[in-house]
Amino acid sequence: MKHHHDHSHDRSFDEGPTSEYEIMSRAMQELLIERGIITAEEVRRRMEQFDADFPYRGPRVIAHAWADPAFKARLLADGKRACAEFGLDLEAERLIAVENTPDVHNVIVCTLCSCYPRALLGMPPTWYKSENYRRRVVREPRAVLAEFGTIVPEHVAVRVHDSNADMRYVVVPMRPAGTDGWSEAELARIITRDSLVGVTLPKV
Repeated sequence: MKHHHDHSHDRSFDEGPTSEYEIMSRAMQELLIERGIITAEEVRRRMEQFDADFPYRGPRVIAHAWADPAFKARLLADGKRACAEFGLDLEAERLIAVENTPDVHNVIVCTLCSCYPRALLGMPPTWYKSENYRRRVVREPRAVLAEFGTIVPEHVAVRVHDSNADMRYVVVPMRPAGTDGWSEAELARIITRDSLVGVTLPKV
């Protein structure tokens, strides 16, 4: 099962049953539409705007961390406070930034439902919400990462971090070799949503 940058891997993990939280969210949306408080068109436009605006925030934050060691230290110490420097008001009480190193690779999941730092990364992809991913990445993380094309050497420890309603995670990937002298805008272009979840790596 191969995973490509075109997000075809979104179809590789079956979605499983709809979670209780998704059912509640849809029911609330339908109720608001039924009562004329919002329209279906407003919901659609808002979702499109959300997707257009938010995915670029995470890469900007991480690119700045790569370029500014002092900011990276602040991000690792208190992710929510560091993101506030970018005007980001995260929905959870805490954001924990976990840094990849030559000895440790981090990956994020929410085993309960699909808690995810939306204000930083946008809407979670389908595969992240799937029961398949949520169940398997905890038990066999190396196998799941391999399906995304990410082969983690045996000497590198894989740490799986479980998000919840009060605490979200973001991965700080290692900066690729050959990017010395790049601007933050250039660095941000090689940082993807999937690399900030930890299932892929930034590539030059």
